[in-house]
Amino acid sequence: MLRKPLFALLLALLLLSRQNLAIAQVKPDTTTANTSRLIAMGATFAAGYTAMLVSLNNSWYSGERTSFHFFNDNSQWKQVDKAGHFWGAFQESRAGIDMLRWAGVPEKKAILLGGLTGIVLQTPIEVFDGYQPEYGASAGDLIANTAGSAAVVAQELAWGEVRLMPKYSFHTTRFAAVRPNVLGNSLAEQALKDYNGQTYWLSVDMGAFLKQETKYPKWLNIAVGYGAEEIVYNPEGANSASGFDAHRQYYLSPDLNLMHFKGPSKFLNTALYVLSIIKIPAPALEYNRKNGFRMHALYF
Repeated sequence: MLRKPLFALLLALLLLSRQNLAIAQVKPDTTTANTSRLIAMGATFAAGYTAMLVSLNNSWYSGERTSFHFFNDNSQWKQVDKAGHFWGAFQESRAGIDMLRWAGVPEKKAILLGGLTGIVLQTPIEVFDGYQPEYGASAGDLIANTAGSAAVVAQELAWGEVRLMPKYSFHTTRFAAVRPNVLGNSLAEQALKDYNGQTYWLSVDMGAFLKQETKYPKWLNIAVGYGAEEIVYNPEGANSASGFDAHRQYYLSPDLNLMHFKGPSKFLNTALYVLSIIKIPAPALEYNRKNGFRMHALYF
């Protein structure tokens, strides 16, 4: 589950990458880091990282604790939570790479070191979870975190850019009202906790795979999405006994390549960078085993 402090820190990391975006993500041709930028970035990251750990320890994990243990939750929530971990680690590592580029760190080092950001930020959550009596550390979450960070590193090393962008979208559902303590009371809580309303996408930059002379609009991506619905209780037997039929959902939708619209404005570039982690509402074709195919005129 995406924790509030972690989500806020993710946005802060994205904002810290704005200087790199101001030069349209041109990679610096240098072998010497900008010391002042590196110190400023390191100090900001250290302060934010410490604040995250203290906040998690004091607000989320202040109750009873047990000895460290693992808990297998891989069969829960139709793995939508694992998609969320992949998305979060990917975007954190993406921001980490761009911050190191902004600080003048040589390209390969920036990719390899910045690519660890998602793992560094996400792992403490699993450590804290490991001491909780109701659950524990999740090997599945750790794998999803590592896969998310590895995915951005692999693309940067192979193509020098991100062509396959994980994205997130959310809409409210009727299921949150059934278990508001688990799925969220407020809109902000539901956006983080209600897996019924979360959809995770892989937005493909089609233009990057085509020849330069093609007339294909470079701003138009194609996105495939994954979500689930009627997941209110775990295990699935309890969910079924309560009248819910948990099922997976698959989507196909057009998407905007927001980074195509970069320009001279630092503010605009920063906004585009932050918004690029979110799937823009658009028409979508959905398939699920319960209802078959159906078309959404505008899917959030």
